[in-house]
Amino acid sequence: MDSQELIKLRLTSQQLYLPGVSDPTELISWMGALQAQDYAMAKWALGIRIPGCTDQEVAGAIKRGDIIRTHVMRPTWHLISSDDIYWMLDLTAPSIKASVRSRHRDLELTDKVLSKCLSIIQNELEGGNHCTREELMLKLSEAKIQTDLNRSSHIMVWAEMEGLVCSGADKEGKSTYALLEERVPGKKTLPMDEAAVRLAEKYFQSHGPATLKDFVWWSGLTVKVAGRALETIKPWLESIEMDSETYWMSSGLMSDLSKPLCHLLPAYDEFIISYKDRNAIIPPHVQRIAISENGLFRPVILLNGKAIGLWRRTVKKDRVSVEMEFFSPPLKKTLNLLQIHAASFARFLGKKLDSVSLPFADL
Repeated sequence: MDSQELIKLRLTSQQLYLPGVSDPTELISWMGALQAQDYAMAKWALGIRIPGCTDQEVAGAIKRGDIIRTHVMRPTWHLISSDDIYWMLDLTAPSIKASVRSRHRDLELTDKVLSKCLSIIQNELEGGNHCTREELMLKLSEAKIQTDLNRSSHIMVWAEMEGLVCSGADKEGKSTYALLEERVPGKKTLPMDEAAVRLAEKYFQSHGPATLKDFVWWSGLTVKVAGRALETIKPWLESIEMDSETYWMSSGLMSDLSKPLCHLLPAYDEFIISYKDRNAIIPPHVQRIAISENGLFRPVILLNGKAIGLWRRTVKKDRVSVEMEFFSPPLKKTLNLLQIHAASFARFLGKKLDSVSLPFADL
């Protein structure tokens, strides 16, 4: 297998070529989890994979609680199916909680303080209340609990890891928190080994071909736990070799991509961020442009799965404009395909495409 074949297969498994899902909740379940610290871009990550999907449709699934936005791996924001949230938290939360203990000591977030925080937060959210972070932090401040120096983020992530809170319905355009047990009644759990296997199944079906290193990076599991899970599902996978690495994917995965295929990929998209080695997708000499030193993943333009530039959008009341920068001058047919894709992005948002500008990046 060469890098181009690797990319073609990943485009298929990630539902970026010949997508086989038609519903946001189904897609999230297929992917296992979808990184979502940039909320608007995370919604487009679903839209780009589901023909005809709209921003309102994705937002509706999140508002209903069919899809949950919470910290569940590494840790950062992810979109998770409500069917998977409990067993996935049981699997990943222990290592995340252990990793933040040192920082909690620095911030004087003792077990006693955190317990008090969770009690106050629970009281505020009980009965179907959905509150913004600012509203919750005000209540903690009234109880003489410090919330500065990034303490608020640590407190809310801890509340998520404890299974107390998750995303609520947006309030006047702002994200909110709600009680997880109210949003997703009927806790579904799995034994830890079975949960790791389930996560491995979801990862390799939706991200393959991928290596064990990729799965460890994406999941945050230890090499031992991740490796044991991979060993369990190997009979249902196929393996291929490239550059002395073994890649695993669903049995029978194929790609017949032969025509040019373009994407305006969202920031932090799974097609890039879910792999430890990204050289096949983003050429090493431009990675410093696409990925900043502090880990900012910018929206990327793909041609047949390879990064050829960056893009950004400007959203107004009823219009959206798209600006593209290319690492080298593109062909006219590529520009024509990207014009079509920009129009699809505008339709996803329910807005008119105002303009598309095409400067070139200065390397």
